Amino acid sequence: MHKISVVIRNKNQANALSFLLKNLTERYSEDISEIIVLDNLSTDRSVSVCEKYKARVVTIEQFGYGSSANLAAAEAINTIVVIFSAHAYPVSHDFFKLIKIKFSQNPNLAGLRCLHNKNDFKHYINNVSAKDNPKAAGVIFCGSAFSKKVWKEHSFKNDIRTMEDKEWSKRVLNAGFDIEFVPSIFCYDIKRSKSQLYFRFKNELIGSYQLWHTDYNLISICKSLIRSILNIISNSFSDLFYAFKRFLFSINFILNKPDKF
Repeated sequence: MHKISVVIRNKNQANALSFLLKNLTERYSEDISEIIVLDNLSTDRSVSVCEKYKARVVTIEQFGYGSSANLAAAEAINTIVVIFSAHAYPVSHDFFKLIKIKFSQNPNLAGLRCLHNKNDFKHYINNVSAKDNPKAAGVIFCGSAFSKKVWKEHSFKNDIRTMEDKEWSKRVLNAGFDIEFVPSIFCYDIKRSKSQLYFRFKNELIGSYQLWHTDYNLISICKSLIRSILNIISNSFSDLFYAFKRFLFSINFILNKPDKF
């Protein structure tokens, strides 16, 4: 059966990378023949972590979503490539086995979308088709698998700002290939700062317009601002209300402590 190349995109995430590599090498070694870390000039101990777990490091000096995905495919020696970000990791014991089975069963398969949140699981259970809804069921380049054979015919766009995975999904589906869900479960474990969230927002706004033709105008962005302000106010009052409720309950508890067991 097929072997798998795992490619990890990383920048200064040594702790998360260490956990992912430990997970991969201790639990899935029989399914994986190589691990490649695409490192974007990390200044922490990421490279030494890779050396510890014998992962091959490929340095990226100027990161790009599409270009890094192309580099992942070019560097991989196997026909099945699974991409992770350093802050994600597989959970289910049969994660890679299910991927290999799917590719063996369907020679027309371009990619597989694994499951990491409730929406993925609902779409999988409800048999949502990538051809009908590529946004919900297309591959995502963290915890997804793709075929290197298909990539050789349809490489990723180097100049795309973001959503390189969704753009590729649409293109290969239109070319007649298949993309399916696979019940391989992984965890996407990240907490972004406000500046990181803003950076992501900018890319997704541009990507949504370019790829899904989402209509943006002055009225829609003003409504979005008003909703954001109202949510902030509502959440602030709610947080204050329950902070005082916890304080009052704690005072009452101190004054009326129950008997210990």
